[in-house]
Amino acid sequence: MINELLFMNGYAVYVMSAFGFTLLSFLGLYMITKLQFVKEQSKFVAKFGSLNPEKANSAKTQRINKEILANATNN
Repeated sequence: MINELLFMNGYAVYVMSAFGFTLLSFLGLYMITKLQFVKEQSKFVAKFGSLNPEKANSAKTQRINKEILANATNN
């Protein structure tokens, strides 16, 4: 029974290689997305991380920022 499961009537090489390719693709996409996120996060912190609370509140009250925040919460 184990041999039948492992060999899959001769299709095991195809099935396992497709499964492995899919896993590697997902892993690659995850790593690329994670690296891009970290890069964008560091850009954001470099640009806006040093805002004092007064400037942050001022940015929240600007019309364009309100529109962006409203659209972000609706999605």
